Amino acid sequence: MMNYWLVKQEPSIYNYASLEKEKKTVWDGVHNNLALKHLNSMKKGDQALFYHSGDEKQAVGIIAITSHPYPNPREDDKRYVVVDVKPIKLFKRPVTLEEMKKDPLFKNWDLLRISRLSVMPVPKNIWDVIIKKSNS
Repeated sequence: MMNYWLVKQEPSIYNYASLEKEKKTVWDGVHNNLALKHLNSMKKGDQALFYHSGDEKQAVGIIAITSHPYPNPREDDKRYVVVDVKPIKLFKRPVTLEEMKKDPLFKNWDLLRISRLSVMPVPKNIWDVIIKKSNS
């Protein structure tokens, strides 16, 4: 069964356009314990929303998780894992945090509750709503 995730990145550091240009990347730099736990739960074939944090605060596209988690080769601590990802689709229309805050379905989701968390699961019903909004 596929799982759904949201991964955040500051677009001035790395954005969806960069991923499309490179065609794949290693999702690294995660050090928060809860975010690492989520990253460790990812598996090849899962999908994630690519969320631009910072000034943008919006989901901009979908990426595929193309590897199981593995230790970050650039870190000495094996706790720090990474996954490989590739772009699937840039949204026709980004879905903003403001829009999500207005929908009661989203109120208990980690994105609204734990704003600094950079990797989190996305319940299927929320995933479906975001995909629908991105196509409108």
